[in-house]
Amino acid sequence: MLHIAIGGDHAGVEYKAYISEKLTALGYLVKDFGPHETSSVDYPDHAHPLATSVSTGENTFGILICGSGNGVAMTANKHQKVRAALCWTPEIAKLARQHNDANIIALPARFMSQEEAWKAVEVFVTEPFEGGRHQNRVNKIRCD
Repeated sequence: MLHIAIGGDHAGVEYKAYISEKLTALGYLVKDFGPHETSSVDYPDHAHPLATSVSTGENTFGILICGSGNGVAMTANKHQKVRAALCWTPEIAKLARQHNDANIIALPARFMSQEEAWKAVEVFVTEPFEGGRHQNRVNKIRCD
């Protein structure tokens, strides 16, 4: 069973609930890092704990949702072992998994519908990393 972390900021609250419900119905274990209300919050307060949970292996994948997707992706990518990818189509989500072994998907709530976001997440959590020629490149991402 995959453990999936989900969080973001106030722009992603409704998306988060929608996606969490769909993932849970499919049997995934979802941990919600908030927020739970649409009042303004600072996305790093939710993105950092989520990214830590992916970095340590507590969760296999993470889903971060904010207005543009950029802030949460930038925050998550500060963590070693995290490869957060900003995705706005299922095709980009597929390539992020196949070629980059991304383990967090960042979604721009203000630029895609909930259904589009769900389709990207669905691809993201099921698509395998291809390895091969991509593995060497992924190995070069970390800065230790």
